[in-house]
Amino acid sequence: MLTAIVGINWGDEGKGRMVDLLSEEQDIVVRYQGGNNAGHTVINNKGKFILNLLPSGILRPEVTCVMGNGMVIDIEHLVHEIEKLREAGIAISPANLKISDKAIICPPYDVACDKLEEARLGDKKFGSTNRGIAPVYGDKYMKKGIRMGDLLHMDYLKERLANILEYKNLTITKIYNAPGYTMDDMISWFETYGAPLRDYIVDTTAFLDEANKAGKRIMFEAQLGALRDIDFGIYPYTSSSNVIAAYAPIGAGVPHLKIDRSLGIMKAYSTCVGEGPFTVEMFGEEAETLRAAGGEYGAATGRPRRVGGFDVVASKYGVLCQGADELALTKLDVLSCMDKIPVCVAYDINGKKVDLFPSGEALNQAKPVYEYLEGWQCDISQAKKLEDLPKQAIDYIKFIEKAVNCPIRYVSVGPDRDAYLTMF
Repeated sequence: MLTAIVGINWGDEGKGRMVDLLSEEQDIVVRYQGGNNAGHTVINNKGKFILNLLPSGILRPEVTCVMGNGMVIDIEHLVHEIEKLREAGIAISPANLKISDKAIICPPYDVACDKLEEARLGDKKFGSTNRGIAPVYGDKYMKKGIRMGDLLHMDYLKERLANILEYKNLTITKIYNAPGYTMDDMISWFETYGAPLRDYIVDTTAFLDEANKAGKRIMFEAQLGALRDIDFGIYPYTSSSNVIAAYAPIGAGVPHLKIDRSLGIMKAYSTCVGEGPFTVEMFGEEAETLRAAGGEYGAATGRPRRVGGFDVVASKYGVLCQGADELALTKLDVLSCMDKIPVCVAYDINGKKVDLFPSGEALNQAKPVYEYLEGWQCDISQAKKLEDLPKQAIDYIKFIEKAVNCPIRYVSVGPDRDAYLTMF
């Protein structure tokens, strides 16, 4: 059984929490794209954890986690992330963590290029997390990337790095007028942070193929959501990778396999980190109330998230892009703070009402068309089944489910691992 856990909207939907919850039923959890530019927050009996690179299944000792070839890995960040989890009592070893030999490493010079380019753009910046993601994916497609497997062959790595670093230094010094990087410093960086990871590096294609043949249950974990996909998202305000479920087998290393189940994660309201069009955005006191109630601050960056009502137009599109078979609706409890709950059911684009998600300038011009549903204004965090919820909360769930035309299977009513109910 191959399951993908994917975001329906702009990211930050609560995928990490759902992966942690559902990984109890899995043998293997695979992260298949992205880097440390986003975070998954998981709260369980061992505490609160923010995972930037490691798959969320790492918090379950019986689960094997895989970092796929579609990822870009800042090895310095990864070493520190592993150390922090070990300090919290989480066991990590080559037995329960496998890193693809084909995954690309994100070096300091790409982080520098990311920061320098955002600074150059000024008011026209893309809202990068400044973690080097766009430059390192650029390296990958320009054939200037260093792979995790190269850490096992340092002479080969040094040979390739010499040519790559010459190119990178030309960019940094001549375009941005900033200091370049020396070979000695970069070799030291690769050796310092590469050495602790060498035993984890494997051919994940062979590992996952054998696991699938053995009937193992495999879950693919995405970062961000459909609207941040490099092809189908709100370009150019997207991530630099494909976050959609269809890419999961490719980014994991098993392009010959097909997903059996796509579970889409979406919040009961909308949030967005970074720049770009966000049609349902709230401002002022209304936004602050919702942001505070939901604790809406980026797990990787700490940036306050932009917030708004549920966006039916964007969510229907996300469901379509992700090929979602069923959905998990997260943070329903946060809406307990609202008397009337806004739901964007259509967009007004230059006087024309549309319900298909647009792109480019048409999306920039879109204005929300709202319907308002009754709030429930009571604590629902102890609900264990649908009947435990107030009628207004049930009506809200049913309205959303019908509007996006996809069954909602899970509803979270609090941050704890067991604070959820199953619809069917």
